[in-house]
Amino acid sequence: MTTSPDVSVVMSVYNGAEHLRASVASVLAQEGVDLELVVVDDGSTDASAKMLDEIAAADPRVRVLHQGNRGLTHALIRGCAEAKGSYIARQDAGDCSLEDRLCLQYAALEADKALSFVSCWTEFCGPREEFLSSSKGTGRAVSPTSIISGEGEHLIVDGPSCHGSVMFRRERYEYSGGYRRQFFFGQDWDLWYRLAECGKFQMVPKVLYRARVAPDSLSGKHRDAQNAIGRLARQALLSRMRGQGDDDVLNLAAQIRPGTDCRYSARTRADGLYFIGEQLRRNGDERAAAYLRDAARAAPFDLRSWVRLAQLGASRVLRLTRTTNAS
Repeated sequence: MTTSPDVSVVMSVYNGAEHLRASVASVLAQEGVDLELVVVDDGSTDASAKMLDEIAAADPRVRVLHQGNRGLTHALIRGCAEAKGSYIARQDAGDCSLEDRLCLQYAALEADKALSFVSCWTEFCGPREEFLSSSKGTGRAVSPTSIISGEGEHLIVDGPSCHGSVMFRRERYEYSGGYRRQFFFGQDWDLWYRLAECGKFQMVPKVLYRARVAPDSLSGKHRDAQNAIGRLARQALLSRMRGQGDDDVLNLAAQIRPGTDCRYSARTRADGLYFIGEQLRRNGDERAAAYLRDAARAAPFDLRSWVRLAQLGASRVLRLTRTTNAS
């Protein structure tokens, strides 16, 4: 690519071969903007690296950067530094950008120079694309809005629906300091707060992004660390709002890293399976039973899954009874 694209889509991949082709294809199918896809292979040990090189060889819009495994934050720092577009859009490996995502977000940023970043509604789905839920924000930022309030738990009135759904101005990203290496987890909200400090935010009111939820997702494995570092991101914001630096907070954030205390376990997997199964059960989706059974097998002494399975069984019996009586 000899000219600068409108949008650089930045993706980090670590052992994501299973859904990688579909995820990349969803980006390359976007119309209405000139784009490049910058993919950082973060030391994958599966087929991801080879797959990405094959895709890049077939499409000049794709650039692949290979590195040893350093984690999502370092990969995003590198990917954004390599981005050539005026705007940077995020995309998580395994997720999909839906039709018109990039052009609608690009148009919103072009229409109002006060905007630092935009998001859109996100549809969350299970491993097999079962609908789980949707995230639409609070509805306060359907037009460009200064979202920092300094009040409430999260200190803002609205915000992105998920990390991969966001597009931001590259110049504001650089001005705000970009992703910060001290935030191994929760790097997104630390950046969103700083982008919001130097401009407005807007939520495009349409489902334009589909995020895949897996039982062994990063947030599931490291939920306590995520929560702790989220509190630190808010503490850093408050410090800046008071006119103070946030170096002390950064030092604390730098100490939160993966370790033996947050290793993946059967119970962690059971929690993820239960979450997906319960969401499906609430949606009236019969596929809930398979996830709940797997959760019960992974953690047989956790009664939640057994209770939900019993409720599913009772619901089936009730429906059959009603059908029989009606006939």
